Amino acid sequence: MVSQEQRRKQLAREKFLRQQQRREAARRRRRIRNAVIAGAVALVVAGGAVSYAAGAFDDGGSTKDEAAPTPTPSKPEDPCEKAAPGKVKPLSFKKEPALTVDKSASYRMKLATTCGDMDIDMDAAKAPHTVNSFKFLVDKGYLDHTRCHRLTAGNVNVLQCGDPKGTGEGDPGYTIPDENLKDERLKGGVYPAGTVAMANKYKPDTKKGRDSGGSQFFLVYQDSQLPPDYTPFGKVSDAGMKVLKKIAAAGESSGQGDGTPNATVVIDKATVRKS
Repeated sequence: MVSQEQRRKQLAREKFLRQQQRREAARRRRRIRNAVIAGAVALVVAGGAVSYAAGAFDDGGSTKDEAAPTPTPSKPEDPCEKAAPGKVKPLSFKKEPALTVDKSASYRMKLATTCGDMDIDMDAAKAPHTVNSFKFLVDKGYLDHTRCHRLTAGNVNVLQCGDPKGTGEGDPGYTIPDENLKDERLKGGVYPAGTVAMANKYKPDTKKGRDSGGSQFFLVYQDSQLPPDYTPFGKVSDAGMKVLKKIAAAGESSGQGDGTPNATVVIDKATVRKS
């Protein structure tokens, strides 16, 4: 006959084992989630945003016996200055502008941001529609006072800008064709650090959404594993890379490798000229 005291101890052991199993399962889920975050290939999809697959990091719920969650670290200091006075212009256009850029020339786009100036050398010979579109939009003041709304980290390390709405859904009202997707720099499924490329709505699983670029673009601050689906049209200058890495070092808001930059990156003024 099992005494009440023995039964109580047995139940306590069983409860302890269940708690340990639940905690270990929670730790496994967190390890899997973190591995997915670190290794997932980001896709530039709906609304032109760089994003990870929705729901991929769901913990599947928790129990009251699980280990306490790790406290959220304090937000790092913003390394950027206050934005210049002014508002985003609500511009929209019915069709792609006429192709007027000199395909034999190089163009430089200067982004004067709250975090420092970033110069981008654009190749009109390899990406004429893209360079022409930015020349048109910048001359209209389209990028002025817009905020770079997304920063990713992991296998994909980019800062995304060019959305006047700041939500990942903004566009100029028209789309431009994909260009330069066979650029030799993209061999091995890597966009090298310093590359500037177009965001788009292409979905490789359905092979739909080609030629859907608008105004959103991303700047690669560290070599990133991405398939050659996003028009590479420029390169960040050495001085601009220092600014870009400063922005990246401040991290992003979600703590999961894909969110709003902690640095307040606002393009006070954008200009394009022949270089």
